[in-house]
Amino acid sequence: MQKVALYDTTLRDGAQMRGITFSLKSKLELVQHLDALGINYIEGGWPASNPNDNEFFREAKALRLRNATLTAFGSTRKPHTAVENDPSVKALADCGVSVTCIFGKSWDFHVTNILNTTLDENLDMIRDTISYLRSCGLVVMFDAEHFFDGYKSNPQYALATIRTAAEAGAEVIVLCDTNGGTLPQTVRRVVRAVRREIAKPIGIHAHNDCGMAVANTIMAVEEGATHVQGTINGYGERCGNADLCSIIPILKLKMGIDCVTKEALASLTRLSLFVDDAANARPNPARPFTGSNAFAHKAGVHVKALLRHSAAYEHIAPEDVGNSRKVVVSELSGAGNITYKVKEYGIPAEPLFDARTMVNTLKQLEHEGYRFEEAEASFELLLRKALGIHKDLFKLHSLRLIIDKQGQAGELVPEASVKVEVGGRIVHTAADGNGPVHALDRALRRALESTYPELASIRLVDYKVRVVDETSGTAAKVRVLIESTNGRETWSTVGVSTDIIEASWRALVDSIEYGICYARADADFSAT
Repeated sequence: MQKVALYDTTLRDGAQMRGITFSLKSKLELVQHLDALGINYIEGGWPASNPNDNEFFREAKALRLRNATLTAFGSTRKPHTAVENDPSVKALADCGVSVTCIFGKSWDFHVTNILNTTLDENLDMIRDTISYLRSCGLVVMFDAEHFFDGYKSNPQYALATIRTAAEAGAEVIVLCDTNGGTLPQTVRRVVRAVRREIAKPIGIHAHNDCGMAVANTIMAVEEGATHVQGTINGYGERCGNADLCSIIPILKLKMGIDCVTKEALASLTRLSLFVDDAANARPNPARPFTGSNAFAHKAGVHVKALLRHSAAYEHIAPEDVGNSRKVVVSELSGAGNITYKVKEYGIPAEPLFDARTMVNTLKQLEHEGYRFEEAEASFELLLRKALGIHKDLFKLHSLRLIIDKQGQAGELVPEASVKVEVGGRIVHTAADGNGPVHALDRALRRALESTYPELASIRLVDYKVRVVDETSGTAAKVRVLIESTNGRETWSTVGVSTDIIEASWRALVDSIEYGICYARADADFSAT
């Protein structure tokens, strides 16, 4: 069976993506997560490039890794400089790792126009650097930068660079599509040609500027590459690197290459989310395998088929990569979507429950501007009410909102008052707030908190307003989405009206009712 070594460069190449920064603590934690996944090599950074990478290598010495080898990245010596006098090369030898990966130019254009040196001097730079690091006791991998562009420009010289690296003692020759512009058929042809010329193991390092990084990596593996470089979530320079979160399950599940254990593969989605969080980046829901939409189903015909057999619209079981199936409801839903959600929510549906009637109700509300796929808490309440297993926690008698502004320069001061029937009594409260919705929220809480102490842990974390029909101008309907949390769970609710206050009130009431019911009992959601 073909073996493939996995090489992660999230901490170096991934960190070069615009807007991405990892703290030292996050870097050290990520190394441990990658080690647990079964990554073979973890590139920690470039010791000579900045103090942060130097600090990382000092701290990383204390880590006890079971599967991975920590690797340092660097470049060949500078032109016309003795290798032992090049501080960048010396830093690689002194940073405490046993494996290093250096890059060198393999495109004649880069040698003459970027390095401003000769083709022969570049070969000497490659030879000298690898030989020196080998003499220091390091295992050396060679990243042939811009190899595919170099091969197209001058195949004889591109091959000379990797032949020189192999002769100098590089353990692995990594072919880099640095500009990300190579197509899979070219990767196939070039890797095949390289394997005829070089006896050393071949690796692939692909960038995603044409959206081909994963495809190019898989193509290289099919042609015999046994070393794969990439990043978690495809982070990297410009459009990113080959995404290991796609490559790893493809290798294991599609190609039968046992690169990680089954148990480790099931942690992939959790690792993907950890890296997003560490980078302070919003997760991409459409990311293959690990995205929240990767196994989400919306169309009624799809869900109907899924209820019969999951393979109808899922190419793998979501649990294989630690993900989960999601069925959403919308105007595209059919009875299958409703049936699925009833089971998902654990609702004891009545035998005579008519899912088709609920579909019609759903489609009408979506036509009016509701979006329940963004507000499942509101949909669950709607479903429970349709089944007669949810009672409103209070009854509104009246509400009033006053916005006071004194003088031209005066601040707007909103004040809300509500009169509700709760717990068999009428309660009338008032409150001001930072805005009209905040004032309504405070007034309603004052009215309910003695009856429902669970409110103390519920807070609003996001409030969004969308215009439903822009052509109607100021008379347009608006959709209000509210996100709330109790510190453990988060839920979203929706309200629609031509009046923004009314829309906000509907979303707010759903948010509070859902939160109270959730706190009272997960299994029995009915009001008591």
